[in-house]
Amino acid sequence: MPQSLYAELWISLGSLLRSYTAAHGLHAKREAAVELTDEKITVRHNEKWLILSRDNSSVTWTRENGSMGTLELTEAGTLRGDNKDEAMDLVAEQWAQDLMLKSSQLESHGSD
Repeated sequence: MPQSLYAELWISLGSLLRSYTAAHGLHAKREAAVELTDEKITVRHNEKWLILSRDNSSVTWTRENGSMGTLELTEAGTLRGDNKDEAMDLVAEQWAQDLMLKSSQLESHGSD
C-alpha cells in the first residue's frame, strides 16, 4: 500500500482525536492539546496523555499510566489489533473519552 495512504489515515486519526476531545470537553469547558506530526500524535489533558507513534502502517500507543500497545492502520481505514479490526473513529472516540473524563466520572461510567 502506498505511503501516502498511511499518511492520510494518520492525519484523519489526528483530526478525529482533536474533534472528539473537543466534544467531550464542551460541557465542562475543558480542552485537550493535540499535536500532530508525520510520525507522532500527542494528546494532553491535565495529567492524562496519549502518545501515538507511526512507522508506516504500524501505530504504537502509550498512556501516562505506562500502558501501551501496537495497532495497524489498514486500507479500509480501520485499526487492527489482536486480530480484530475496529473503526478508527470508534478507537479515537474511546481514547478521547478516557482522556477528557475526570477519574470519578470514569469510575461511575465503568459501573454502568
